[in-house]
Amino acid sequence: MTTVSEKIDAKLVKELREKSGAPMGDCLKALQETKGDIEGAFVVLRKRGMASAQKKAARTTNEGAVGTYIHAGGKIGVLLELNCESDFVARTEDFQELLKDIAMHIAASDPRYVRSEDVTTADLEREKEIYRAQAAATGKPPAVIEKILEGKMAKFYEEVCLIEQPFIKDQAVSIKELIATKVGKLGENITVKRFARFKVGASDWTVATTRGAEAAE
Repeated sequence: MTTVSEKIDAKLVKELREKSGAPMGDCLKALQETKGDIEGAFVVLRKRGMASAQKKAARTTNEGAVGTYIHAGGKIGVLLELNCESDFVARTEDFQELLKDIAMHIAASDPRYVRSEDVTTADLEREKEIYRAQAAATGKPPAVIEKILEGKMAKFYEEVCLIEQPFIKDQAVSIKELIATKVGKLGENITVKRFARFKVGASDWTVATTRGAEAAE
């Protein structure tokens, strides 16, 4: 009798491994659950990664590394601090790869904040006022206007907050999900503490820090 695991092609497992970064065993199990559907298996792994990341989110991340990324012939530069729980994990190839990928993403996407919780009250109220006025101009009832506002704010967070943004190398995955995948693989909490983005000729630059990080220093 042929088992389910025997029906899953090793090449498919390898492909999912390369796509998700998850351990081979987890990739095999996900493919078994989805009967060989690689896209469905990828979703399964993403959900598990998020669940694992949520369980570890309360853990303190006092180790990590600082990475840089220089783009466009030296015209754009990013300095990023990525934290984890141990120096051992900080020195792994997977962690360093994540550090480089996020720094590259920041160079390309120019986020203004790390998380939605870090958006200043002034910026938040300004955006809400603008979106509420736009929605009110349509003449729709208040209940509908509030729904429109919720959707607009979700889009706003996705545009300006690093971890909410779609990853530049894979638009189907957010930075939050990208980090969660590594958390699931490495077994430690991983957080973005702060970053700075500089562009030659720009009148200003972006410096973003996770709220609470300043108090911890």
